[in-house]
Amino acid sequence: MLDTIKLICTVFKVRIGIAITLCALGGLAMTPGHTGAWQITALALAVLISSASAGAFNQYVERDLDALMVRTRGRPFVTGRLQANGYWLMIIVVLLLMSVGAVALTVNTVCALYIFLGAFFYGIVYTVWLKRRSWTNIVLGGLAGSFAVLAGAAAVDPDLAPAPIVLAVVLFLWTPPHFWSLAMAYRKDYAQAGVPMLPVVVGDQLTAAVILIHTVLLVGLSFVPVLYGMGWIYLTGAAIGGYLFTKAGVQLNQAPGRESAMRNFHASLIQLSLLLLAAILDAWLLA
Repeated sequence: MLDTIKLICTVFKVRIGIAITLCALGGLAMTPGHTGAWQITALALAVLISSASAGAFNQYVERDLDALMVRTRGRPFVTGRLQANGYWLMIIVVLLLMSVGAVALTVNTVCALYIFLGAFFYGIVYTVWLKRRSWTNIVLGGLAGSFAVLAGAAAVDPDLAPAPIVLAVVLFLWTPPHFWSLAMAYRKDYAQAGVPMLPVVVGDQLTAAVILIHTVLLVGLSFVPVLYGMGWIYLTGAAIGGYLFTKAGVQLNQAPGRESAMRNFHASLIQLSLLLLAAILDAWLLA
């Protein structure tokens, strides 16, 4: 039973799906207005399921690359625990259509569109079009998180308030340094697989500098929602998370390498978690 659960979580990238769902709830929390509990539930489930379908599609398409990398060669489609056949493609498409359709019927079509675009950018733009061709792959692929924020905001108001738009831009800036840190730590893997991640293309030192620039920009931008009504809980989360992420980015620049790259990777996760949880708590406790 536990092996089955672990297998499902792996192929559907459930951890990433939970993070994307938090992005949607953060966007919802930042938007003035009221949304019913059943609509929030529908939004959360739809984002989680659509993200799961995109994650499974990513592993289905990339099974040849995954087989070449130490970090990913144990994935189910590589080892043969799951057979990459037409049935899986059907499951992936059905899950996506169900999640998008359910939100279109129960919330609104704008919210559903953003959910679809999030899955499309991760599954098609990132995985199919750019992953093997350009170092910009994760830059545009990272829009998946931004669209999740917009989906959450649109569940309350399809016209979109300023604060969630700013948060969506923060997510757009956050994803590249987050993933480039991981790519720096596993640069030999990506080079062996022929994937043009930024560290493979320009080396660790320049990548570290670009990561720090992104970090400073997104941390600074993360304070802007305070001007649009977010309170002290959000400000505290943004400040603590921003400090930790920036500190790790400076250390990465001073000594680029696997250890500092992984510290920066984990700092990015802490920063985003604090930012999103603070946004949600701020809206629900200070409303």
